[in-house]
Amino acid sequence: MSDESDAEKTEPASAKRLEQAREEGDVPRSRELATFTVLMTAGAGLWMTGGGLVRQLNATMVSGLALTREQIYNPTVLIERVTSDIAQVMLACLPLAIAIMIVALASPLLIGGWLFSSKAFMPNFGKLNPIKGIGNMFSKNALVELFKAIAKTVVVGAVAYLVIVNQKDAVFGLAVEEVRSGSAHLVDMMASAFLFIVGGLGLVAAIDGPYQMWHYSDKLKMTRQEVIQESKESDGNPQIKGKIRQLQREMAQRRMMDAIPTADVVVTNPTHYAVALKYADGERGAPRVVAKGADVIAARIRELAKENNVAMLEAPALARALHKHTEIGDEIPEALYSAVAEVLAYVFQLRAFKKGDGKHPDRPGKLPVPPELDPHDPASQKKPDTNNGAPR
Repeated sequence: MSDESDAEKTEPASAKRLEQAREEGDVPRSRELATFTVLMTAGAGLWMTGGGLVRQLNATMVSGLALTREQIYNPTVLIERVTSDIAQVMLACLPLAIAIMIVALASPLLIGGWLFSSKAFMPNFGKLNPIKGIGNMFSKNALVELFKAIAKTVVVGAVAYLVIVNQKDAVFGLAVEEVRSGSAHLVDMMASAFLFIVGGLGLVAAIDGPYQMWHYSDKLKMTRQEVIQESKESDGNPQIKGKIRQLQREMAQRRMMDAIPTADVVVTNPTHYAVALKYADGERGAPRVVAKGADVIAARIRELAKENNVAMLEAPALARALHKHTEIGDEIPEALYSAVAEVLAYVFQLRAFKKGDGKHPDRPGKLPVPPELDPHDPASQKKPDTNNGAPR
């Protein structure tokens, strides 16, 4: 593929890129949809509570104007009356104000969701570039905004004209109605007209919402090279990962060496393999492997065992089987219970002898190691049928 086609943004934005955009305060937003929901809530609330609101305002106005001569010339009473009337008006408008506030706070959830980003408040002097500003005036996004402004003007104008023509007779009839009923009727007409006009804006919002989602997705698209580079950064540098694995192996080896002084016995090959076993008396479970290794590591295990007076026993077949079929921290395979039991019995009797209790035990002879577990035995090429930790 040519360099030009490879530089095209044809790949969808990755999760990392979307997260970075959110951190920078860049999320899809539809101002038309947010405006529509708030205005529709205001119109619906006015339509449902308009009658009661007009009655409350009428009562407040009558109460505010019904003053005696003494009350007019008494500043204290006048201030109290004005304060009370203002409080009643605010209380009457409170449900509608709360509904509008809730919808205004919830409208971002329709597209983009809530977002709190400190980076969005940081100064960006690149926006002061006049050349870039002129370019934005003639960009595709500017043309879309111009089209939306024209569409809103046409839609609102057409709907408003139809509403006015349809309610022309009712508007003229307000002149002969009684004040209270006429006021309520006027509020009802205004609310219904408002709802129709805002409903026209709903058509623009229904188009703008999906467009903003598409525009946001298209803006964050990536080139194939960016996808490859991000994948490399996510996976990490191979050299660094290799160094981390090396450090992890060294740490695991140090922990293994620290556990050797606590072992009960080290079974050796005698030179190629060494496996340290520990049996926690009184606890459930079989003996566990606390350390194992071959060649240089095996020599270090034997050295530490000698320094810490840990018993060592040459049992080549058992050492090879344990090294092959166990990992550090594993219990020994069930097929090796008998062999390890003989080894531990010898070790415990040897400890008692060194304390002056009993006679020197005889070293175990040929241990019962199944041939299929010994990697040097031809029978080990067959897969043994074992359970409870035995190799598979």
